[in-house]
Amino acid sequence: MISKHHIFISLGLLAMASQPVLAVADTPTPGDIPDNQAFVRITGPGYSLSTPEGWARVTHGKVVTLSDKYNAISIRVGSAAKAPTVASVTAQDLPRLRSATPGFRAPKVTTVTRPAGRAVLLRYEARSPRDAVTGRTVANDVERYEFWKAGRLAVVTLQAPHGSDNVDPWRTVTTSFRWR
Repeated sequence: MISKHHIFISLGLLAMASQPVLAVADTPTPGDIPDNQAFVRITGPGYSLSTPEGWARVTHGKVVTLSDKYNAISIRVGSAAKAPTVASVTAQDLPRLRSATPGFRAPKVTTVTRPAGRAVLLRYEARSPRDAVTGRTVANDVERYEFWKAGRLAVVTLQAPHGSDNVDPWRTVTTSFRWR
C-alpha cells in the first residue's frame, strides 16, 4: 500500500531530479578566465596586443594595467640598450622583484618564442595587494614576459590567483603582442 508520505517523497525526488545540478568540476577556480572569453586588440606607444574584452583599463605613467576580478595584465614599454637574457634577468630583475614584491617566491627564468620574437619569461609567485574592503591578500601566479626590439623593451606581466587555469588566455595575450 502506498501512503501519502511515499507519494510526497516520490514527487520531491522527481522535482529534484529535474533540477540542473552543478558538478564540483564545473565550479571555476576564482581567477579562471572563461574559455569563451572574447578578446579585443589594444594599442599603446609602439605596441599592440589582444586583451580580454570588458576589463577595466588604467594608465599610470608608462604602465597600462587591465584588470577584472582577480586577474591583471600590465604592459610597460621603455628603452633598453640590449635585449634581456636569462642571465641579465636573473642578475638584475630578480633581486629588484624579490625586495619589492610581497610574497615573492619560486622564480623560474626561461626563454620563449612568440610571433613578436624571443622573450625572456620570468614565472614566480607573489601576494596580491590588500583588498581595500576586506584587507585580505591572495597568492598569485605571475608570468612576466620581456620582449625587446631595436632599443625598446616591453614588459608584459600577467597575474591571477594561484592555481587558476589561464594557460590558454595568457598564451592568447602573449602570442598577440606586436611591435608597431
